[in-house]
Amino acid sequence: MQIDTYTGGAFETNSYFIPTQEGGVLIDAAEGVCDWLQSRGQRVSTLLITHGHFDHVPDAALVKKTFNCQVGYHRDGIAMLTERHFFRRLGIPYDTEPIAADFYVDETPSVSLGGLDFAVQHVPGHCPGSLCFLLKGERLLFCGDVLFAGGIGRWDLPGGDRHLLIDGITGKLLTLGDDVRVLPGHGPGSTIGRERASNPFLTRP
Repeated sequence: MQIDTYTGGAFETNSYFIPTQEGGVLIDAAEGVCDWLQSRGQRVSTLLITHGHFDHVPDAALVKKTFNCQVGYHRDGIAMLTERHFFRRLGIPYDTEPIAADFYVDETPSVSLGGLDFAVQHVPGHCPGSLCFLLKGERLLFCGDVLFAGGIGRWDLPGGDRHLLIDGITGKLLTLGDDVRVLPGHGPGSTIGRERASNPFLTRP
């Protein structure tokens, strides 16, 4: 299966595009991804948002307007994603273009999203409403800012909780199988097996 990666914005945020017969599934909407998709002649049927942080959604409203796609995210992300000045009120100098959900995504062992079969894990701790999407047939985990190659998401922003994050990773992600490929919101990919064995945040006593 073809998986295209776009990296954009000041924080070098990864977005992932999966072409499908229905048009394609986009996971997160980093700055510039809409122009990138249009330049490649792609169209989007579904936008899935892993979490509502400003660096993952700057193009979300533009993608919605351009492609008239369906948008899905977790209910706990509503405030971040629909209140333009949410982060600025917390002292973080970023605003976001509000993006309403067409549907909400909950934790589930199986759901069809954009014509693809996903298992969804809700793993808060980096921020409320963080979702990880496992593309079941391909054993690919799109995990936003929950798990990185050699790291985990930061927990010092509003709504963060280190213990909640690590418990979610160990209890929900490390049980998926060592062969699962990890496609994070920043940086290079990895595997569950590699992170289980060597991620310093997960191997400390």
